[in-house]
Amino acid sequence: MTMKPIPPEDVVSTRVPLHEAIPLTGTIVSGTYTDSAGTEHNIKNYAHGMFQSVWDYPYLSSSANHILDLTVGYSSGSVLSSSTNNQNAKKCNIYNQMAQVLVGFDETSTVRRFDQDGNFGGTATKIDEAIFFNFTRLLTKDEIKKGTFQMDLYTGSYVNAPTGALNIRDWDSNKYLVNSPAGEYTLLHTSSDSSDDAAVGLLYYQAGIAVLTASIFTADPIAAASTWRPYFGTATSSSFSMSGSLTGSTIDNLCNGVRNRLKNVQFNNTTELNSTIYFCRASHNEFNYSSNPTYLSASTIRVKNDEHDAPIAYVTTVGLYSADNELMAVAKVSEPLKKTSTDEITIRVRLDY
Repeated sequence: MTMKPIPPEDVVSTRVPLHEAIPLTGTIVSGTYTDSAGTEHNIKNYAHGMFQSVWDYPYLSSSANHILDLTVGYSSGSVLSSSTNNQNAKKCNIYNQMAQVLVGFDETSTVRRFDQDGNFGGTATKIDEAIFFNFTRLLTKDEIKKGTFQMDLYTGSYVNAPTGALNIRDWDSNKYLVNSPAGEYTLLHTSSDSSDDAAVGLLYYQAGIAVLTASIFTADPIAAASTWRPYFGTATSSSFSMSGSLTGSTIDNLCNGVRNRLKNVQFNNTTELNSTIYFCRASHNEFNYSSNPTYLSASTIRVKNDEHDAPIAYVTTVGLYSADNELMAVAKVSEPLKKTSTDEITIRVRLDY
């Protein structure tokens, strides 16, 4: 068997981003698969009560796709944190867990809190009470494409939910930070001219996580927790404030309240297609003979009509070998290529991964 090394100049690597539009309507995450008893069959609550999972179809179905996890938490330094709160420890643990992954630790090994201005400047206001949308890899792939994220979220009471939706977006695709352990992230605003310290959340592109300040459910999105207005409410009452819900309701009930206010989410995902291209060249005096035993019959080359004819070979396969002669990949041509001593062949082999 004859092998030929491929010189470095005949090896080219490329990276191509592929994008897919992902639309999620509010009816998918709430209402579509609710039966007469009020059970939502595409929503799964767990015994631990720390987050809620959403499917695009009843989750017991084999065709259901897990699309996102939703949870709520607050910092132990929040004015709402109290040992008498419903699930206080779990809400603090949720916040700390997300902050560890997305924000990291400071020089004293203390978990950092989410910055409302994202360190772009302005005030150092913290997002101490947060809603976390964790989109699955099925939707986000390698990352959310910058500048494509949009969320329409109703902020009125449950009874009056179909009014006053906030249009939350990552308006500036060129303005993002890279100091997160989870990769690149940016600020979420309700308008393109919002200042950095008026952001209503953070979007982590590679992690596929949107972090919203719970204070969006107020008349003023950056209002202090002590002045939060009664905008959250329940299906039967609009008198509960968001601060009261955060302290008095379970995480599951808080997630229900958020889901029922979600009008629409849309973004483009990104899949990075990495390719290595090998130019396999056979010169005029190479690969004109086959080592296949069937190439000969009674010590005579089958494809020769006369003993004086030049040898002929038909190329059907290209094998790529490692430095220690281990076969790593095989490429097939669409039809056999005739190879003689009077011509040269260059076969372009592309490996995608």
